[in-house]
Amino acid sequence: MREHMQQCQEWVAHLGSQLKSVAIVGPKTILYGIALLALASWLLLRASQYFKKSTDYPPRTPDVERRGSYFKVPPRAPGLWEPTDFKRPTAPPAPNWSVHTSTPKPYRPFRHGPYHITMGLRNMNWDEWIELDSHYMKFHTDKANRITERGPKCSHTEPAAFDGAVELLEEFCSYLPERYPSLYKQTAVGMDNLLTGEVFNIVERPLIEDPMQMAGRMVQDDLAIMFEKEDGQYYLLAGSILLAGFWKLEDKLGMPLSEIHTSGDVPGFREKLEKGMMNFFRRVQPNGPVQRNNYFIQVDDELAWSSSIGDEDGAEGTVGWFTAEKNKAIEHHYFRSERQTLRRLPRSGGVVFTIRTYFHPITEICEEPYVPGRLASAVRSWGDDVSKYKGKDRYQEVLLEYLDQKHKEQVEVGLQVEKEDEVRAYPF
Repeated sequence: MREHMQQCQEWVAHLGSQLKSVAIVGPKTILYGIALLALASWLLLRASQYFKKSTDYPPRTPDVERRGSYFKVPPRAPGLWEPTDFKRPTAPPAPNWSVHTSTPKPYRPFRHGPYHITMGLRNMNWDEWIELDSHYMKFHTDKANRITERGPKCSHTEPAAFDGAVELLEEFCSYLPERYPSLYKQTAVGMDNLLTGEVFNIVERPLIEDPMQMAGRMVQDDLAIMFEKEDGQYYLLAGSILLAGFWKLEDKLGMPLSEIHTSGDVPGFREKLEKGMMNFFRRVQPNGPVQRNNYFIQVDDELAWSSSIGDEDGAEGTVGWFTAEKNKAIEHHYFRSERQTLRRLPRSGGVVFTIRTYFHPITEICEEPYVPGRLASAVRSWGDDVSKYKGKDRYQEVLLEYLDQKHKEQVEVGLQVEKEDEVRAYPF
């Protein structure tokens, strides 16, 4: 960039010297020369703006498979995070938001086949970091019950991760009152919940409870923080996993990123996801938050733990889709989707996952135009490994028959299939 700018500046200087040499010719020549010099100055200004802009983040989804301009700094030596002075932009209040009337966002993160295994990361606006809605009190009550019943099995902070967990609390006590001022009020020691009456003091020591457990009470999301160790691997050292449905914090705590996924038999992880995911974790910066969505089918209505796959405290080998009843009535089928965000905490360097679950009866979402046909296409396109992971053989007959019938009904009353892309855009 400096070389280009220097060339432009030298060109303008050259024009200036030429003007001096022709000044004796006459007024008309001087006038033309001034116009030419003005044009050159304008081009210099535009060039400087262009080259400055080219160093900024591109407004697109980052390619995590290779290094690019999205990541401003080169890879670091493992385990040597240096705190930065990055400050999250102030969040404006959510427009027309009410804890009583703001309905959940209609994420429908499935596409027509074929199905592709990808991380599916998208850039995230800071205003969208935490999503709260009219299901807040149900989630809050369910979380409080889980904390009472299971406590440290669901929320835990390793000593080495304490500062990162407190940093997350500080971020919540700053962001939530900004974004949801009718629900939260910032105080000198933390914040108050104006609906439940809870008072969060995050500066007293010792804290009244585990910091991740406290953080879990503040939002509808489940939470996890990964920290890099000297071996260059990222480990799950802090979390509050209260409403995950299919997995438990106690099974994953302390594991490195790769083992978390391989122990859960995530389809295509080794072949298609591991390299990109490791690159992303090493290079993501505090000013580069991202988000992604996924989805599952569940054959019971239990948000916290899907009992259809077995007892939450069942012995090893007794929990899995193989225990679920096959082809239950469609009224027992639920659409479970997650919106996950990832960001790096600037002081501790921990990478925070927020995992917000959206949970609706299949019969409810299939009243929406295009949803039955698109979901049927997506389910049919799952490969064998994805089908096994998502338990397809337990529900496919009843589910697909229902989706096909609902799609047919929509077409018969005038649904224009060819216009779907104009009506619904991923992930909605």
